Amino acid sequence: MDAPGREAGPGIVTEHKTRRVRVLIVDDHAVVRRGIRAYLEVLDDMEVVAEAGDGQDALDKLETMAAHRELPDVVLLDLLMPKVDGSAATAKITKTYPGVRVVVLTSFGEMERVHAALANGASGYLLKSAGPAEVAAAIQAAARDDVFLDPAVARRLTQEMVSPPTGLSALTERERAVLALVATGKSNKAIADELVISERTARTHVSNVLRKLQLTSRTQAALVAVREGLVPPQT
Repeated sequence: MDAPGREAGPGIVTEHKTRRVRVLIVDDHAVVRRGIRAYLEVLDDMEVVAEAGDGQDALDKLETMAAHRELPDVVLLDLLMPKVDGSAATAKITKTYPGVRVVVLTSFGEMERVHAALANGASGYLLKSAGPAEVAAAIQAAARDDVFLDPAVARRLTQEMVSPPTGLSALTERERAVLALVATGKSNKAIADELVISERTARTHVSNVLRKLQLTSRTQAALVAVREGLVPPQT
């Protein structure tokens, strides 16, 4: 048998077929899934193999596909979804199926979410303002084991490397909330109860706040919170 793409005889050349990238689309809005699917399915190098309405649905479908050795190459998913959110689903997917790549397509561009997604193994991060061509490019890059970032996200990441955030800007939204609670004199346990997290997690957040602000005590943290207007001065 002649190898694909080589001459099979005088004047005859066999057709070379490129393997299409298999994609699983995950979003809790059906209209979004349909729109993405409609675009990807007209591309010669893309194949939408399934859709899922939330993170748990995606994990269930991947388990079934794995049993039949039909895993997708790339999972395109949103972050904010019911049952299992996109960040948790990304971590589970990349850990359980190391050959499957994840590209995040979301409305949220906060750097805390970007860092979390990339830390959980995402190969791409796009905002839903991206054009169809960018979505396709991100999927293709992920399939090649490359990373594709939304231009706005990439600029912010670059800015972070050039000028690392300092002061309150170095804190995540949750850490700012913890700082405000520290300033009101709440203990780690009280902070945990207020934010509905474990006391251990609260303690970790407090430690991170002190480290990022280069402080050595909760009293210093309270003074910073008052100075920056997070809480009113104690009378």
